[in-house]
Amino acid sequence: MKFNKFNDKVAILVDGGFYRRRAQSLWGQQTSDDRIDELLNYCYRHLRDKGARKEFELYRIFYYDCPPMSRTVYHPFLKKNIDFRHTPLYTWMTEFLEGLTYRRKIALRLGTLSDTQAKYTLDAKVLNKLCKGDIKVDDLKESDFRLEVKQKGVDMKIGVDIASIAYKHQVDKIILISGDSDFVPAAKLARREGIDFVLDPMRHKIKSELQEHVDGVMSCFSDPKKKQECKEKDSKEI
Repeated sequence: MKFNKFNDKVAILVDGGFYRRRAQSLWGQQTSDDRIDELLNYCYRHLRDKGARKEFELYRIFYYDCPPMSRTVYHPFLKKNIDFRHTPLYTWMTEFLEGLTYRRKIALRLGTLSDTQAKYTLDAKVLNKLCKGDIKVDDLKESDFRLEVKQKGVDMKIGVDIASIAYKHQVDKIILISGDSDFVPAAKLARREGIDFVLDPMRHKIKSELQEHVDGVMSCFSDPKKKQECKEKDSKEI
């Protein structure tokens, strides 16, 4: 298929925590370098609109995340403290973020972790089974516990960048890879400024309010049921 080149510029904003969770769920565990390559290849697919046979120019990929946690947290199942500085996750995340800084057209935006409040909690589904009596305390496994730690500043940085890009009219189109409805006000602002705002939830189910306030929804990988890739679905205009 021949693509026509346009001067339209696209900024791709990636909610890093969301992307990493979805990518691991969809494509499994990867080395830090392989995950970076996968992320960039995924983003570059957005530059080709198969429906309109258009090829856009990349302005920049903005990647939002937090540095890995370096604190010690008590694990109630293992009955011991876990020093996260000595975990594979800490090493992987450090290498991943550092690797992104060497890639062209990547702008790294880092928030912070509210790690003073970090704790292990029982998975909600497992807790529900425990309360119903479907399982007993002796049936619990280490994998049933989840580390709960909140990010600070990431959503704000995404919102500020969307507003700045829109007000300065630096691009014609913004693609946000996320599944969070917290970005609705920023999306509405960008659209009022004439920016085409597209959401990529990586085929994750999103809230109806988020679908209503974007110009399109597009996930750039094949759906086995529909046999199509990177085809945009228009959203309801407001």
